[in-house]
Amino acid sequence: MKNNKLLAVVRIRGRVGVRNDIAETLERLRLKRVNNCVIIKPTPSYTGMLNSCINYVTYGEINDETLSKLLEKNGIKSDYKTLSEKGLDKETREKLPFRLHPPRKGYKSVKRSVKNGGSLGYMGEEINSLLKRMV
Repeated sequence: MKNNKLLAVVRIRGRVGVRNDIAETLERLRLKRVNNCVIIKPTPSYTGMLNSCINYVTYGEINDETLSKLLEKNGIKSDYKTLSEKGLDKETREKLPFRLHPPRKGYKSVKRSVKNGGSLGYMGEEINSLLKRMV
């Protein structure tokens, strides 16, 4: 993961049967419900949080076009360069998490990782196609 990129994190599994420490991590990431999305900078603390709840979320680097669609849908006037350099401003933080629709044509699988043909875990650039189907 590159440090100058932003990560989009989407929760794709529910809360039934979630261990308490993982549930707390998801709360700290502001991912309380399925299909919620947050935009974060890839710092070591966030990376550790993502690794602990990898079986409940999917994430990857978001590009300019997808981020602008996501921000426009939620009524936020900001651009990719501003967010990647300065971080999230007050207006953007108040509107997080982004509430998205379930993806058109569904997830591949919510029980398998990306390596095994599912949708869980690190997706890289493929997160953009998932988010476009959800906006």
